[in-house]
Order: sequence, then C-alpha cells, then structure tokens
Amino acid sequence: MQASHDDDAPGTWTAQGANHATRAQRITGVVAIVLLALAGLWTLRMFLPALGWGVILAVSLWPLHVTAAQRWPRGQKLVLPAVFTLLVLLVFVIPLVMVAAAVAHDSMAVTQWLAQAHAQGVPVPDFVAHLPYGDHLVAWWQQTLATPEAIDRLSMQAHKLHFTSGEKILGLVAHRVLLVSFMLLTLFFLMRDGARVAHALRIGTRRAFGELGLRVADQAVLAVRGTVNGLIIIGFGEGVLMGLAYGFAGVDHAALLGLLTALLSAIPLGAVAAVVLAAALLAAAGKAAAAVIVLVFGSVVIFVADHFVRPVFIGGATRLPFLWVLLAILGGIETWGLIGLVIGPALIAVLMLLWREWVGAHQGPLNPAPEASLPQ
Repeated sequence: MQASHDDDAPGTWTAQGANHATRAQRITGVVAIVLLALAGLWTLRMFLPALGWGVILAVSLWPLHVTAAQRWPRGQKLVLPAVFTLLVLLVFVIPLVMVAAAVAHDSMAVTQWLAQAHAQGVPVPDFVAHLPYGDHLVAWWQQTLATPEAIDRLSMQAHKLHFTSGEKILGLVAHRVLLVSFMLLTLFFLMRDGARVAHALRIGTRRAFGELGLRVADQAVLAVRGTVNGLIIIGFGEGVLMGLAYGFAGVDHAALLGLLTALLSAIPLGAVAAVVLAAALLAAAGKAAAAVIVLVFGSVVIFVADHFVRPVFIGGATRLPFLWVLLAILGGIETWGLIGLVIGPALIAVLMLLWREWVGAHQGPLNPAPEASLPQ
C-alpha cells in the first residue's frame, strides 16, 4: 500500500469499502474520539474566543479573498492573506487603540477635575434645578457631591478597590492584547489555507452527517456573513450620522465619540452609551436643548438600525423572519457574550432550515418530497 503524505489533498485516502471493525471497536473508537475532542477543547479553552473570531472574520472575508485571488493568483499564499489581516487590523483594532489612547490622554484632565472636586466639592449645575424633580436632585447633589466632606466619603469607599481594580484592568488589557494577536494569526492562516481547510471540512461533514450536514454548514456560513456585513455597514452608518450630529451640536471630541458610537454599535443598543455620554457632556456645558436633540436623534437612529436595518442583512441572507433575527441577536449576546452576536443568528438560521425541511416547506434531506407552498 502506498504511504500517505502530509501534503495530500483532503479526501485522497478516504476509505471506499466497508468498515470491517467490530461493534465494540466502533463504540470504543467513537468514545476515544469524543474524549480526545473534549480534551482538545479544554486545552484550547483560553483561546477559543480568538479562534472563533478568526474563523468568523475569515468566513466573512472569503468571497473578497477569492475575487482578489482570481485577479492576482501569485499573491494568494502570502501577500493577500497579509493584506486582509492588515485590513482587519486597521478597521477593527486600530480604532479601539485610538479610543484607548484618547481616554488616556484625557485622563489628566479628569485627574485635575477630581483634585479640584476633592478640595472644593462639585457645585450643582444650573440646569439640574429645571429638570423634573429638580428640587430632589439638587438636595441629593448637595448632600452627595457638593461639599469636600461628601467627596471624602466617596473617596474612602473607592480607595479600598483602587489597587485591586488597577491590577485587574492591567491583566484584562494584557489578556485582550494576547487574544487579538492570536485572532489575527488565525485569520492569516485561514486566509492562506482556507480552500484546503474548507474542502477538508466538507468531506468530514459529508461523511459524518451526509448532505444534510452540508446544507446546515452552508446556512450557518450565510448567517455569519450576513451578520458581519450588517455589523460593518451599520457601525459605519451610525458612526458617521452620530459624529455629524455631535459636531453640529458642539460636543467636544465629536469625531472620537462618533468612532466610539461605531464600535459600540456592534452590540444591540450598545451605541446608546455613547449617545448618552455626548448628551451628558452637552448638558454639563449648559446646552440642555442640544443635549435633548442629540439624545432623541441618536435614539431614533439606533432604534431603526438595530430593529430594522440589521435584521434585513441577516434575514435577507438566511430567509429568517424579522422577529427571529432580533431574538437571535439579543439571545446570542446574552448567552455567549459578544461572539454570540454571530453565533445566535447562525444557530437560529440552522434550526429554521431544519424546521422548513421537516414540515415540508421545501425539499431537502429531511423531506425529499417536492417543495410545498406555505401561507405567507
């Protein structure tokens, strides 16, 4: 028998004949494979988010990579993977670094303000008295923030957590930098060897689950691409619109807040935090009317983007109804964290595909009968 080589194409050595192993051997083999898979996942558990995001980005960018490789075949092994990895670095990672750098730069002003507040207290802004329940808010402010003694009480409570929180923040930052590095590394190798990996996965999926497994995988890929495309376009749109609104309203660092809005838009209703921050800055500067306008305009933009535009991108690619797309996004984040923004729609898209085949909505491995029409 000819020996196999590491560089043989996937499927080269797939057995075509019957498997002559005994039933006990097959059961033992399956158990061993499951245990090895669990052990591997446990070993890589700290890096699974980085690997997951690398796979998600590679799946989303693969059509562009294929188009670029067709025009420049010589660059598909090194140059194009490096270019796409650099593109992700510039589009996703650099903006985060810019926000962090701006926060660090402005921390000196915050430190000076805190020192002044510690010495003199924080006076009640004039607009607070004109708000609903303004008298109660003024009384609370004067008791909690308006005097140095009140600031001292808050400082004593915060001082207990200062060093511990600082160490946790530094450790968290280092961990995130490590994960981002492995995410970019994963993306590079998947863009370089993606065709080979995809071919191997399709062979393995067909052997394990048949044609149904391939349909499920294709549906999940469509959901991932629709979600990521929606993230990029919605983030860009929200960032531009709100950045212009911040600029017209006279918010300091309008461009930075627009960038922050774009980044936070990845989370449904996450951009609300940036809008509220901008409105608070305007209100603190005595521009109450502008603060209200920014808050109302931002709420409308975010509501329309999260509840109408984003589901269109995901549902259009996977034929998911609007309600299921919205629930998949919110439930995915609640269950899986930020990566659930992609996992949630992918899971629901797969379940919806299986349901449609099972009830006879269209032809498939679960229902080989001709496609039937369901009432719309």
